[in-house]
Amino acid sequence: MANYINKNVPRVAIGAFYGQENCDITLSVTSAKDTGHDFIILPITHSNYKRFLFDQVDKDINDMQVNDNTFNNDKQHMEEWRKGHPFLKDDLIIKDNEHTDYLVGKISEWIDLDSSNHRVRINSEIALNQQISWVSHLGFTAILAPTPTNSFANYARSLNRILGSLTYTHVWMRIPLVNEDMSCSNEIEMWERWNKLRTFCENHSKLSVALELPVDLPDEVYLERWFAEPIKAVILPTKIFLTNAKGYPVLSKKHQTFVKKLIKNKPNFVIFDDMTNKHQNGGFASYQEYIRHLNRTMPELDQIEQFASGYQDFLQSPLQPLMENLESSTYEIFEKDPVKYALYEKAVYHALLDRVAPESNQITVIMVVGAGRGPLVTRSLQAAEKAKRNVRIYAVEKNPNAFVTLQNMKSQEWGDKVTIVFGDMRKWKSPEQADILVSELLGSFGDNELSPECLDGAQKFLKSDGISIPSSYSTFISPLSSSKLHSEVSAYKDLTHFETPYVVMLQSVAILAKPQEIWKFEHPNGLMIIDNEGNPINNYHNTRYSKITFNVKNGGILHGIAGYFESVLYKNIIMSILPETHSEGMFSWFPIFFPLKTPIYLPSNSTIDIHFWRLSSSQKVWYEWCVDTSFGSSFIQNVGGRSSWIGL
Repeated sequence: MANYINKNVPRVAIGAFYGQENCDITLSVTSAKDTGHDFIILPITHSNYKRFLFDQVDKDINDMQVNDNTFNNDKQHMEEWRKGHPFLKDDLIIKDNEHTDYLVGKISEWIDLDSSNHRVRINSEIALNQQISWVSHLGFTAILAPTPTNSFANYARSLNRILGSLTYTHVWMRIPLVNEDMSCSNEIEMWERWNKLRTFCENHSKLSVALELPVDLPDEVYLERWFAEPIKAVILPTKIFLTNAKGYPVLSKKHQTFVKKLIKNKPNFVIFDDMTNKHQNGGFASYQEYIRHLNRTMPELDQIEQFASGYQDFLQSPLQPLMENLESSTYEIFEKDPVKYALYEKAVYHALLDRVAPESNQITVIMVVGAGRGPLVTRSLQAAEKAKRNVRIYAVEKNPNAFVTLQNMKSQEWGDKVTIVFGDMRKWKSPEQADILVSELLGSFGDNELSPECLDGAQKFLKSDGISIPSSYSTFISPLSSSKLHSEVSAYKDLTHFETPYVVMLQSVAILAKPQEIWKFEHPNGLMIIDNEGNPINNYHNTRYSKITFNVKNGGILHGIAGYFESVLYKNIIMSILPETHSEGMFSWFPIFFPLKTPIYLPSNSTIDIHFWRLSSSQKVWYEWCVDTSFGSSFIQNVGGRSSWIGL
């Protein structure tokens, strides 16, 4: 596979970062383009602009006139500068918007907003405002901000105020993955520094990470937490590259693995020329060529990744097929999943073999409830043919539009072996009892499309020794960290969206602990109390409560809860979206995400309790959830189904 070239991968954006304080913008841009880079990071100002930090004034400034008044002394000029004096042309490297689309502006490293010197602190804040205001005025999409020092409260305060005024410009905060200036006694020091900064800045959506990789990467457990962060750029200093036999730069295996994982989240990459001059062969261009090589040799997307392309970390409301009629295009998407229907066919096949002896003329009655456009009917017929068993099938569907397709399927393919029925499975009065009841009513959380309630109503026409496919399904949860998902929900600026679960193809996330089961449903259901017509008297038997304790070894920020299901279709035939047992190649379901309104910081080796409820009334079913830790607790979200619910 080493020589495999994937021609279908999107081009990765790679920039150049020369690190010089003073440079010619035209020459720098030309050089970056000539070496194959897509953008370049350049300082906004020349180094002489630093004079303002220490109240030093250039003689040229004293010769300028402002409002027809000549500055008489340095002190007067400094106060005028503090008042809002514009840049001098010679102070700027980036003087106009000629190269705006190709540039990322770099804020001066010497800015010290948390200095103990009052004037240095004030001058730093003015300089920060002036630089960001200038590149924002030019329409820059991104600027690179200096790494926060150990003490950075004033830096964060100043930055937070500026972030609220930005329209198009995003701030990339330069964060080394490890602090190489000291012995690495704390592998998460820089993450904790970043986390505190973004918390001070209210998790602003225009603040993201420019993650700088070190020569020596920490263990994988410390790297995982970064996948939950809003990484917009990855800085690769030239010193971290090794030299291959031909003298060209390459990354270590560990760096390659990490970089390839980062590529999936589509950040910008930045080659930082740290002036080590380790690799003469190929010149500066060889670094970006190598990263493009890594990108081209990424494995081809599997079927799930192809299906999910464009949906990674995209919030989608779960379907409500009981309350709403699905569109034809929705059915069509899910019918493309070959794995799910192959598993169902296998389950029906083995159920037929177990239920009817070979050579028997017995007719097995199969009822497909919630038949949609008929894929389970077709698979049941194929299973019967393979098993050499006689069957009579009923296809029950309440969606009038899908029922038209069922009529076409009956006339064109199924014939008299299938009876199609228009109606709600809970209210249908069947002419005979079923041997096998087949349904595909599962949601990402197992029961969130009301499979328990639907099958309770259909159970009355299943024989006492009948088989339900699926026979059970279990729901699992795990604590999740994802600043991206939290930011997406926060953008709605209301409580309702924080009390709504979302179906999400999880990508920019860190799962903080292994998923655990919270509850299970089994069919047929022997627990419900029925009336004279075989319907459940109430729905209390389908309510659930669970408290699960998780041990979080490596810590992180808890942004919400991930949910999955694992279903037993028949005996040992499992259909699952649980990561450990995921049915390979199946893409009909993404995990579900339950947000927390207020993120909770979890240090390493901490314990959290997650409480989950499934509740119902005569008209709806809903979930409530909360988290309890010794470091903070959430309120119980979605009380009474006030924000989200599933209609019965």
